[in-house]
This record gives sequence, C-alpha cells and structure tokens, in this order.
Amino acid sequence: MHLKTNGLRFFPKQLLDLLNSFAERHPADIADILQQMEEMDRARLFARLDGEKAGLVLRELNTEAVESLLRILGPERIAAVLDEMSMDDAADVLGSFSDSVKTELLNLMEVAEASDVKELLAYPVDTAGGIMTTEYVAILENISAEKAIQVLRKTAPEAETVYYVYVINTKNQLVGVISLRELIIASPDALIADIMRKKVISVRVDTDQEEVARIVSRYDLLAVPVVTHDRTLVGIVTVDDIIDVIHEEATEDIYRLAGAQQVEEDLPMPARLVASVRSRLPWLLVTLIGGMLAGQVLRGLETELNTMVALAFFIPLLTGMGGNVGTQSSTLTVRGLATGQIVGREIFLTVLKESLVGMIIGAVCGMIVGLVAFLWQDNLMLGLVVGLALLGNTTTAATMGTLVPLFFKRVGIDPAVASAPFISTSIDITGLLIYSLLASALISYLI
Repeated sequence: MHLKTNGLRFFPKQLLDLLNSFAERHPADIADILQQMEEMDRARLFARLDGEKAGLVLRELNTEAVESLLRILGPERIAAVLDEMSMDDAADVLGSFSDSVKTELLNLMEVAEASDVKELLAYPVDTAGGIMTTEYVAILENISAEKAIQVLRKTAPEAETVYYVYVINTKNQLVGVISLRELIIASPDALIADIMRKKVISVRVDTDQEEVARIVSRYDLLAVPVVTHDRTLVGIVTVDDIIDVIHEEATEDIYRLAGAQQVEEDLPMPARLVASVRSRLPWLLVTLIGGMLAGQVLRGLETELNTMVALAFFIPLLTGMGGNVGTQSSTLTVRGLATGQIVGREIFLTVLKESLVGMIIGAVCGMIVGLVAFLWQDNLMLGLVVGLALLGNTTTAATMGTLVPLFFKRVGIDPAVASAPFISTSIDITGLLIYSLLASALISYLI
C-alpha cells in the first residue's frame, strides 16, 4: 500500500530489504526494530505491512511509537489496522489515546468491530472485563457433538482460542465447558449437555485482574470465561493476557516495595521528575522522622557511650542486620498476601515461623559477633551485650516484618506500599532501644 502522506511514497532500497526480512520475523521483534528507528522510516515500513501483520505489530509497540504512527499515517490508516486486530488488543491500543482521538478512531472503524471495542472500553482496565476478548467459541447445550463441530468450523476462525468450547443455554448463560479433544472423540450423536463438564471455573466482569491471574495460575487454565452477575457469558481471558497481567502486577509490587511507583517513560522529562519525587518523598519523610527518633534513643545511650566507646562500634551492625532480616520477612509476607497463600490459620503460622527464623538467625549471628567483640576488646561482658542485642534485634525485626504488612492489609492499606518505610524505621528504633537497655543494665560490668 502506498501512502501520499508526508512523502511516504519514497521508499529507499535499504528499507525495502528490511521490509522483506519482516516476513520471517515475529511481530514482537519487528516492533523492537521499528521502535529504534526514526519516525519517518518507522512509518514507511509500517505502512507497507499487510493488515493482519500490522495489527500484530501495533499491539507490541509502545505508546510513543503508536502516537507517532497516528500523527504521520493519519487516523484512517490506524483505524483500518485496528479493524484487523483482536478486539481486546484493539481496546488496549485505544485505551492509550485521549478521549477525542479514541472517539475519532472508533468512528472510522467498522461498525461491528467498533461496537465490540466500545463494550470492552466500558470496563475498568484492571478488571476481567477490561482484559477479556469477546472473540470466543460457544455452543448450545441441546445440540449433538456432530452439529457442534460444524458450528466450530464456521466460528473458530474468528475466535482467539478454541482449546475450550464453552456451552451456553438459550439465554446465553454459561452452563458448561468441553475441551476440543473431548468434543472430537465424542460420539457424533451424543448431546453436548450429556458430555460437557458442568462445574466451570469462571470470573465476574468486575473481578480484579490480579485475582483472575491467580485463578488461571491455580487451575492451570489456558483461558477462563468471564460472566455477568446472572452467569451471562460475555468473553474470555486468555493466558497470553494473563502473562501480561502477571508482569504488570509484579513490576508494580517491586516498585511499591521500594516506596516508589513506575513513571510512564513517554512523559516529558519535567513531568517524570515531578512524578518520581512525588511518589518517593512521602515515604522517605517517614524514614527521616524515624531516623530522628532513633537519634533520640541514642541520646539515652550517651552516658554508656562516653564510658565505653566500643559500644558505638557495633551500632551499624545491629541496625543493618535488623533491617535486612525485617526486609526479608516483609517481602515474603507481602508476596504471600499477594498470591493468597497467607489466609486463615496460615497468618498465625507465618508469624510464628518468621519469629523463630529470626531467633535462630539472631542466635547464630549473635554468638559470632559476641565472640568477635570479646576477642577484639578483651571484654566478655561486651560480647554478651552485643550478642544478646543482636538476638533480640533480629527476632523483633522478623516479627515486625511479618506483622506490619498483615496489619496494613487488615486496615485496607496496600502492604507493598506502606510496609518498607515503617518497618525500617521501627526496627532501627527497637534495635537501638534493646541495645540501650542492655548496655544500661550491664554498664557496671562493662568497665
């Protein structure tokens, strides 16, 4: 296809050679190549892709690249590509545009495709309805297996997957499921209602995408049906979309554990700077306040430090060990909460296990650092104080690293966001407090 827009009719030989190589490349690899090119060259190559290939490549491009193609090629060309895409992918691409651009593209699309995409765009992006596709295979329960295969021959080419065939009644309500294999080997005269599985694992349209991913992972599904409150089948979520959800949610959790949030790469640099500072500063202020409180605890240790300077040598070790143990416990707890593994009785067992782990680690490390302190300063009581302080600090850190995420989850605050700054601050304070109390109680034996 030749386009007159902005001189795109001119096509250098090196670009033609690259275009020829696209025939053997995966759409994701083609997208990577296009994203590294100048805007005009990118548009020249994309304009030469056939409809189906263009649609597969468009879904892999980042927002910045898609917007540049829209700007150069025009909305008519992009709308034509959207018509060739699966409805859920087209909805994902449209979701990145402003409302005005979205409306313009929908008006240029085929009526049927635009209607399906509008339906998907009506759902929140992070729900089952927002990530589902309406291109699935469904058959009535009162037909024979032979008739069902005939229906599949007509409808399967338009479906995103045919591994599962969903069974509906005359009201379009989900009543069963049958695998393609089971359907093929069934007797031609067998009624679908007699050979289908009636217990179907499904999700509601408003189910959070993370819960959908958990269900697909738990039951090893290739796709999961999406239904309304009255069991009306409206779509399916396929495993390729679930992989994207898992990647997105894992990335989000990692950022939140660090007390930050992911900033859109296509934002202007000033906006990215503001967004980064805004996401990190509040939690760092919590840590700052905690550090000042820890300093107040150290003031209480002033007399002991003046009496025996060697006590100060081990403060970084105590706070560092406590912080690491607390971070490990909180990470395991936050992950367990996210995957649904820590529920019911598992909550108590998790707290008990992490406390015991912290105690054992503290006992082993406490004996090592106590022996080092004794040999270094030739003071047995100093070794005992440092060793006991480390034991108490790691035990407390492991316990708090588990309890704090559980508490935030209970009160409705995302534990991945709030746990890290509160844990690091509280562990520093409690660790120094334990050290201070032990040193004060045994100061007469230290000198």
